[in-house]
Parts: sequence; C-alpha cells; structure tokens
Amino acid sequence: MRFPEFEKGWDAKTLGNIAMFSKGKGLSKSDISENGVTECIRYGELYTTYNETINTVISKTNINPDDLVLSETNDIIIPASGETHIDIAKASCVLKSGVALGGDLNIIRTPNNGVFLSYYLNSSKKQDIAQLAQGISVVHLYAGQLSKLQLNLPTLSEQQKIASFITAIDQKISQIKHKKNLLEQYKKGVMQKIFSQQIRFKDDNREDYPKWENKKLSEYLYVSKNKNFTGKYGKVDVLSVSGDYGIVNQIEFQGRSFAGESVLNYGEVETGDIVYTKSPLKNNPYGIIKVNKGKAGIVSTLYAVYKCKDNAIGEYFDYYFQLDEKLNGYLRPLVHKGAKNDMKINNERVLIDTLSVPCKKEQEKIVTFLKAIDNKINHIQKQIEKAEAWKKGLMKQMFV
Repeated sequence: MRFPEFEKGWDAKTLGNIAMFSKGKGLSKSDISENGVTECIRYGELYTTYNETINTVISKTNINPDDLVLSETNDIIIPASGETHIDIAKASCVLKSGVALGGDLNIIRTPNNGVFLSYYLNSSKKQDIAQLAQGISVVHLYAGQLSKLQLNLPTLSEQQKIASFITAIDQKISQIKHKKNLLEQYKKGVMQKIFSQQIRFKDDNREDYPKWENKKLSEYLYVSKNKNFTGKYGKVDVLSVSGDYGIVNQIEFQGRSFAGESVLNYGEVETGDIVYTKSPLKNNPYGIIKVNKGKAGIVSTLYAVYKCKDNAIGEYFDYYFQLDEKLNGYLRPLVHKGAKNDMKINNERVLIDTLSVPCKKEQEKIVTFLKAIDNKINHIQKQIEKAEAWKKGLMKQMFV
C-alpha cells in the first residue's frame, strides 16, 4: 500500500548506514522524584508505559543534568536488556529534547523520520530485532547488532506521510481508550456509592425498597457439594477464575487446560454459581470471588464453589466483590496466611462474616444498572480491538 503521490522505490540500507548509536546513563528507581526538574525515561518504562511515540514523560529526576544523557528530538530508544528476545524488540521515538535517558537504553540518532522508524521497527522488523538479541535468562541487545539490521526506506517525504497517517490512527485509538477509562472510573465511583448506600433504587411504583439487612453471607450462599465423578474432562469444560475477566474456559481463554490427567472430584459449577479462588494475587492478597456468567463446567479442588439461596442473585455479589476494598475488607479477617503466603481457609468459613445486603428486588435493580454500564464498556473495547486490528493490517501493507 502506497500513497498515490509517491512512486520512487524504497532503498535497501542497514540501520548503521543511516544512524549513530549511543547508550543512556544509569537512573535507578531511587533517582526518580515527584518534584524533579528534569524529565527522564527508564528502560523498564518502555515495556509498561510508552508506545511508538513519547511526547509526554511521566518521570522526573533531580540529578545534575551534566551527569545525564539527554535526548534530542527524533531520537529512537530501544531497550538494551530484557527478559525475552521478543520483548526487547521495542522501539519508541522521543519527541522532546532534554529528556534524561536511563541506562540499559540504546539511543539511535538519525536524520530520518524517527516516528516512521519506530513504527517500522515495531512491526515488520520486530522479529528481525529479536533474532539479533543474545542471552537466555537475561537478553541483551547491542549497538553493533542493531547496526546490521536490514531496512527498506522510502524518501523522507514519504516517511513523514506514513508517520503522520499512523500517528493519526493512534490518536483516535487513544481517544477511544480514554473514553473507556472514563467509563470504568465512573462505574467504580457509582459502585462505591451504591454499596455504601449513598445511592438507593426505588421499585416500579417509585417506592423505597426495605432497609438493607446486616446478615452473615451464609444467609445468602451455601457451599456446593456437587463433584465431578467421571475422572475425565473430555466432555466437560475446565474453568478457572480471572480477576479481570471472571470465570473463563481454560482452553478458550488460555489456549490449553491446566488440569491433570484426572479431574475426579473437581467441583461442578453451574451458571449463576459463585467461585472463590483461594490463592493470593497482587491486588487481591486474599483471593477473588466471581460469579459464573457462562456455561457450566468444573473447577479444581483449590477453588470453593457456592450456590445462591432464594434471596440472593450471584451477579450482585460479583459486583460487590469487584471493589477491592470490599473484597479484601471482607476476606482479611477470615483468611489465615502461612509462612509462604499460602492461604488457609475452609469453604464454610468464607460465609461466616457479616455484610449489608438489599432485598432481592433491589439486588436485581443494581445488577441491571451495572450491567448496562458493562455493556457500554464492552462495546468500546470491541471498537478498540477493531481499530487496533485495522491499524495492524495497514502497517503490514505499508512496510516492505
């Protein structure tokens, strides 16, 4: 795919033909200061924060600028070390001068368009860069290796046209992501108000629902005793629990099942059942609680499975426990942690503490309201995925 005003062929060159290489200078985590005067980029931030272009820098330092390596506009930076060959193949163009560039960063300075090169290197040249990297447990990428990278380059004017076009797509994707982020923030805020009863719903006659009752969770849920007795999982879905995506089919979500040869005595999970993971996570050190919104299946004996009584809706408790402060606040007094951070809690003990719960009719109203927000968030996520797939397809056709 070419823009119609360009007809000249692309020239074959090596990166060493068109660029000069240097290295950044060490910046440790302790060197970062919220009140720093010099903007700085550490190599780890290329993995977690930045994409192909960097025009807003998140970190600052108070180190004397004379002791730092500072950027020039259009510099391209690539990590000099990382965990895997493919991860290290990550290029970003710094669009600001005077930004301190930390150690373990390869700096590529070129008269060519840095934004174009960053997109180019991150797409059709990503695998080539990965093959240049060396190492096993720690992977290294040196200037001498990068200089040998084979490129096909258009004229500077065509580079600029391509860079501007893809940047415009990225800006549109960024706007959609921002919209999703705002909606997620709104959802969290409104959930906090709902579950603290600052927001209350009314019935269809605009009358107040009864006051929320403080009861043990066992008044609403009970431990499921249903087990899988076949010993095989060929005809039944093995499920697991994700903090972000809820209860998922292992094969569909992760590409494989992590169950052993036998799934005898795995817990049966029906639609609407609640599953508790008895394993610590970063944001949820006492595990997570989710409702099964999908098909029935089975879960490992490491999980606890609960069924709802007639006065409870599983999705209500799923939303309640989506708030980390509610989940961790409820589970913290109940869970005993071992020396190795393992969790010791039996299935019945999870239900013994008290929380404030509305009547079933108000639970339904809350679930309906929050599901409408989720549907909007999911719709926006599909827009993001569609736009990113479109961008990826265009880049494949543009870069040769």
